[in-house]
Amino acid sequence: MSLDGRTCLVTGASRGIGRGIAEELGEANATVAVNYRSSEAKAHEVCERIEDAGGEAVPAQADVSDKAAVEEMYGTVRDEIGPVDVLVNNAGITVDRKFENMTREDWDRVVGVNLGGVFNCTKVCFDDLKRAEEGRLINISSVVGQAGNYGQANYATTKSGLFGFTRTIALELANEGSTANCVAPGFVRTDMLEDVPERVQERILDRIPLGRFAEVEDVVSMVSFLAKERSGYMTGQILGVNGGMEW
Repeated sequence: MSLDGRTCLVTGASRGIGRGIAEELGEANATVAVNYRSSEAKAHEVCERIEDAGGEAVPAQADVSDKAAVEEMYGTVRDEIGPVDVLVNNAGITVDRKFENMTREDWDRVVGVNLGGVFNCTKVCFDDLKRAEEGRLINISSVVGQAGNYGQANYATTKSGLFGFTRTIALELANEGSTANCVAPGFVRTDMLEDVPERVQERILDRIPLGRFAEVEDVVSMVSFLAKERSGYMTGQILGVNGGMEW
């Protein structure tokens, strides 16, 4: 199903899951704003991939934790490609430490991006999502938000927080016919996973019934479905893409 005529903003879209989402939405004929913080060259690569596939894309620079920067980015996106019909809040960071060693700065950095960034981006796009014909808000969380993870008190808190945020915004958008849903991936083969020691990867795999890590495409396909018309009766849902992983 096509996203022809739809304008999408994907945060953290220069690499990993965000890049896959942006390219998939572009291939479905959406016009895509590719947000990035510092990876300008990679963001332009994503735009070129989308355009080579016949789509339209623009780079959109902003640190999502910076309210003023997000407001400026949104103004530029709206001027260049119009109001946002689909917002995918994907940008996120980790600063991992055992809680006894975690500083307030470690906490604030992760909360600022992973929750503050979602607030900032949703806030500037909220009127667009309400006015859109079946607007879509899609938040990217994590299985860690459901179960916690050693050394990730800050990250787990932010990803869990997205569940309550998503369900609340779903209620506030419902009267307008727009939806809000949350995708909670398990462990996905990205650069971040490659940095995990092999012995730790093996322990994680032992807890995944399907016996493999997720590929980016596994998550992308769920997001693509939620962005399209056929998902219109789903809202306020937390959708796990985790290979059956239980903690």
